Amino acid sequence: MSTLTIGPHTVTPPVVLAPMAGITNAPFRTLCREFAGGRGLFVSEMITSRALVERNEKTMRLIQFGPGERPRSIQLYGVDPATVGKAVRMIADEDLADHIDLNFGCPVPKVTRRGGGSALPYKRPLLRAILREAVAGAGRLPVTMKMRKGIDDAHPTCLDAGRIAVDEGVAAIALHGRTAAQHYSGTADWEAIARLKEHVPEIPVLGNGDIWSAADAVRMMRETGCDGVVVGRGCLGRPWLFGDLVAAFDGGGAPAAPTLREVAAVMERHARLLGEWLDDEARGVIDFRKHVAWYLKGFSVGSAMRRRLAVTSSLAELSDGLAALDLGQGWPEGAEGPRGRTSGRDRVVLPDGWLDDPHACPGVAADAELDTSGG
Repeated sequence: MSTLTIGPHTVTPPVVLAPMAGITNAPFRTLCREFAGGRGLFVSEMITSRALVERNEKTMRLIQFGPGERPRSIQLYGVDPATVGKAVRMIADEDLADHIDLNFGCPVPKVTRRGGGSALPYKRPLLRAILREAVAGAGRLPVTMKMRKGIDDAHPTCLDAGRIAVDEGVAAIALHGRTAAQHYSGTADWEAIARLKEHVPEIPVLGNGDIWSAADAVRMMRETGCDGVVVGRGCLGRPWLFGDLVAAFDGGGAPAAPTLREVAAVMERHARLLGEWLDDEARGVIDFRKHVAWYLKGFSVGSAMRRRLAVTSSLAELSDGLAALDLGQGWPEGAEGPRGRTSGRDRVVLPDGWLDDPHACPGVAADAELDTSGG
């Protein structure tokens, strides 16, 4: 049995739900944890440091955890060391979480153009300053970080960032084996994960990228020597993947793949949980719409029915639509593989002059800190 240690927390099996904006809210985490039997680590949506410090209403909802969620894990985004430090101290002082993950992997333009996410590790002094403030402010709480290989192939950052993380007391590192320029296209470079593990043997290294099945997770750990896996897009429309992962790491047989009837039941429960969380059934069902295509991937469902399910606005409508499907279908061939975003970008949107000197510590622009969290 593989075990991952993050500060005082033991994670068995060594499986982490990746923070995904608009996805890994409390209802989705509940589903994943249920399939995993409560085992593993399940991280919140990305929370911006500024929004947390300002006690933004949406942000305060996003950091609410269910009574059974332990350890409580928050991912923070920030570009200003002082603001990140305030946010981390707030989490520690007010007992808002048990673990803090820092986002240095997001590749979307609204983040990188401000020097955040996957752009930030290029500026080594700024990365060090943020990590130092976070670790100092966290007290007993472990601080981890998630990052990418680099900005592009010409501007790698992960090895230098890994060494800085060790120096500053970070408890573990997760590496997505793609550059920011790749976004979610192509194939994840698992060799980069292996190189990082060799480079920073002092702390756990988790691998992320192209884990679509439990077999992929086991293979990643075997091939790279990493200490655990972080699962993102692989669980979109597949929260039961965490049950498969538990079984695989326990050495048991894989659970039977669900039928469409069982998938439909999970879909209804997911939508219901969203409505309860938002205190509004219609808003919950509307928020659920983006999950429909992921859940139904590979099943024989006509385009008209898919469109019908994707515009429902009540649980009754959703239930009626699902009941009209051919629910006797077994798990289809070709149902695995990429889901969610798969696009790449020709270039990464960065602040002017960002690549001029990796060792220059830039000033933080007034608008660099985002004021909202999540998707």
